[in-house]
Amino acid sequence: MEYLIKTEGEFKYIEAGEGRTIIVLHGLMGTLGDFAGVVEHFSKNGYRVLVPELPIYTLAIIKTNVKNLAKFVKSFMEYKNISQATLLGNSLGGHVSLYITKAFPELVDSLVLTGSSGLYEKAMGDTYPKRGDYDYIKTKAEAVFYDPKTATKKMVDDLFAVVNDRNCAIRILALAKSAIRHNMAKDLPDMKIPTCLVWGKQDDVTPPEVADEFNKLMPNSELFWIDKCGHAPMMEHPDEFNKIVDAWFDKNNIK
Repeated sequence: MEYLIKTEGEFKYIEAGEGRTIIVLHGLMGTLGDFAGVVEHFSKNGYRVLVPELPIYTLAIIKTNVKNLAKFVKSFMEYKNISQATLLGNSLGGHVSLYITKAFPELVDSLVLTGSSGLYEKAMGDTYPKRGDYDYIKTKAEAVFYDPKTATKKMVDDLFAVVNDRNCAIRILALAKSAIRHNMAKDLPDMKIPTCLVWGKQDDVTPPEVADEFNKLMPNSELFWIDKCGHAPMMEHPDEFNKIVDAWFDKNNIK
C-alpha cells in the first residue's frame, strides 16, 4: 500500500494510525517506502506511525552529519507535538536514533534497531561512489540484501541517479565520515531504555558481530535474528520482522 507523503514547511513525512507513537528513521540510501510493511502493520494495530524524510541531500554540507540529523528529528517531534516516542531505525536511521537517545533522552522511551550503524559498518567500499558505472551500483545495491532480487530496477535506478549527482555524492561521503566519527560504543552502556535489536544473519554491511556488540553494550537490549536476510530485515522479511517487534512490544508493555 502506498501512503501519501505530506509536505509541511521543511518536513516531508508519512503518518498513519492512532495510538502510541513510533517514529521510523530510514538509512543513508533508504526511502520512506522501505518501511511500507511496518507502517501497514503497526498503524492498523494501535500505533501512530510517522516516517519523516531525513534531509540527507538538503542540509548545508558543513552541517551534513549525524548530530544535525538528530536535531532535525527533534524539531520534527516538536512540530508534531510529540513529547516521547519509540524510535525505529535502520542503518543510518538507527545511528540517528542512538544519537537522539544520547543527546535528548527525554524524547525516547524505547528503541528498535535493525542493521544499525553506530559501532561499525562497511559502506559502499573504498571506491564508492563510482559515478557512471551502472553495473557497479547495481552490484552494490544487490549486496545489501540476502536475495539480490530485492533490489528492484527502480531502486538501482534511483541510487544510480543519486551517486551521479555531485552534490548528493558529496553529502553521502560527508555522512559516512560523520558516522565513523560518531562512534557510540562509550555511550551505549548509559542507554538503559528497552531496546529491540533485529538483525539479518547474512547482513554484510553491519555484520552479525556488530549486533552481538550492541547487545553486549546495551544494558536493556534483546537480540533477534532473521535467517536468509541481509541489511534491511523490514524489507526482505517484513512479516517476520513485524512479528518479532510486535511480540517484543507486548513483552515490554509498549502499547
